[in-house]
Amino acid sequence: MTLSRTIARPMLASMFVVGGVNALRNATMLAGKAGPITEKVVPMARKAVPQLPIPEDPVTLVRINAVAQLGAAAALATGRAPRLSALVLAASLVPTTAAGHRFWEVEDKGDRAQQQLHFFKNVSMLGGLIIAAGDTDGKPGVAWRARRAARDARREGRHFAQSARREAKLAKAKVG
Repeated sequence: MTLSRTIARPMLASMFVVGGVNALRNATMLAGKAGPITEKVVPMARKAVPQLPIPEDPVTLVRINAVAQLGAAAALATGRAPRLSALVLAASLVPTTAAGHRFWEVEDKGDRAQQQLHFFKNVSMLGGLIIAAGDTDGKPGVAWRARRAARDARREGRHFAQSARREAKLAKAKVG
């Protein structure tokens, strides 16, 4: 792992550790902000995955999100499954941002500016997480490996066909 990854991953994860701990400590208070979002997201999630028991209680959902953030942040910071943990953090950041920083609904100019700043900070972090989720640590990714395997299979197929034609000509020459 490069030095930049060794430093950058814990830095990116740090906000989620702080946010996750804060959400666990203040789940009841944050549930009030999360309520309007959970009312919309829970029915859609239940339609998408009916076999999954999804709670409706905003406090429980805030706690689940906090635990997911803490676990994924720890994994990202330590370099364990960094791509998966970055995806989990990105997925958890979307409802967190939508619930906590709806600046367009705030009347007071000062509060609106503060919420707008936090909203776009989260958008920036989302961008960093998307980059981290695609980072293969300098190793070939799945897409590259698949293209390489397909190209190798085509080359082997052409070689096999050429060898088969050559063998058929030799066999024909021996018979005829």
